[in-house]
Amino acid sequence: MRPSASSSARRPSRHKSLLRLLRQRLLWLWHHEGSHGQRARGLAAGIFMGCFPFFGLQIVLGVALASVVRGNHILAAAGTWISNPFTYLPLYWFNYQLGCLLLGPGPAFPTLQELQQAPLWDLGVAMSGRLLLGSLLVGLVSAVVLGGGYWLLLEHQHRRRRRAQS
Repeated sequence: MRPSASSSARRPSRHKSLLRLLRQRLLWLWHHEGSHGQRARGLAAGIFMGCFPFFGLQIVLGVALASVVRGNHILAAAGTWISNPFTYLPLYWFNYQLGCLLLGPGPAFPTLQELQQAPLWDLGVAMSGRLLLGSLLVGLVSAVVLGGGYWLLLEHQHRRRRRAQS
């Protein structure tokens, strides 16, 4: 049976109303979960955890860290997306190279084929230690720079709005 013209005409409006409701709820969460400092701390917590190769746990760990530092949970989850399928390899290669710079040369960074066959942790303590040290440093610097920059942006926007209202 084909749907009648009147029922198919209702679907777009129902779809639009669901999207509108979802958007309203997300905006409500966005505006009600914290001050500028809490938002910046949440983003920084997510970015920090996103720099680590804890695949599948980054969002959970980012939100947990945001809870510890009293940051915005939504921005913490979004901040972990700094590592994604497009940035994994360059980010972790850079983290590993930084770890090697600080701890001395280690085993060669694995090829893509080696990474597909075994998890990073199976490649040895020497490699894992260098990768984690690099991830820690890159995560700290990135969190401070991007979280701090986000806080400055929010403060700037707030001051502009206040000036415009007066």
